[in-house]
Amino acid sequence: MLAIYMGLYALAVLAANLTLDHFIPLPGYGLLSIGTIFFAAVFTLRDRINLISLKAVYVAIALALTITTIAAVLTHTPPRFIAASFGAILLGELSETAVFQRLKHRSWPVRALSSNAIGIPLDSVSFTLIAFAGTMTMPQMMEIIWADVITKFAIASVLVINLRKRRRAAALQGAAA
Repeated sequence: MLAIYMGLYALAVLAANLTLDHFIPLPGYGLLSIGTIFFAAVFTLRDRINLISLKAVYVAIALALTITTIAAVLTHTPPRFIAASFGAILLGELSETAVFQRLKHRSWPVRALSSNAIGIPLDSVSFTLIAFAGTMTMPQMMEIIWADVITKFAIASVLVINLRKRRRAAALQGAAA
């Protein structure tokens, strides 16, 4: 299962980075990067890896950064996007991992949602400021950050709740058997 989670994690980071400069206008919320939709899954996948092994989290992050770098070189991605991706992943993912680890005594949904509450804004702010500084106005970047944070947290929350329901259903089936 670890290999599946790590592969999905790396693919989600790659998909997010390949679509980071394509936007969907959200009335009332601003611009939403299509990459945000993929990146929302990254947080939950990393939390699942974190349940298995802290070392595996660091390996997954390194794998995602390596794959992203190779893809960026092959697709001639602007350096500011590569720097933004690295900075956001290192700041957001490592901060979120630290929070997740400090909450070992709590249930998985509490750990995941609490760490998301820290990592998601750090990721969104750092990525947007590095990637779009000088090419967008501050109000435009704030719209992107706002839409990113809301969308990432909403998608991550749905994934956490869905995984929790599946685990409970599997446990009930196992107990009934």
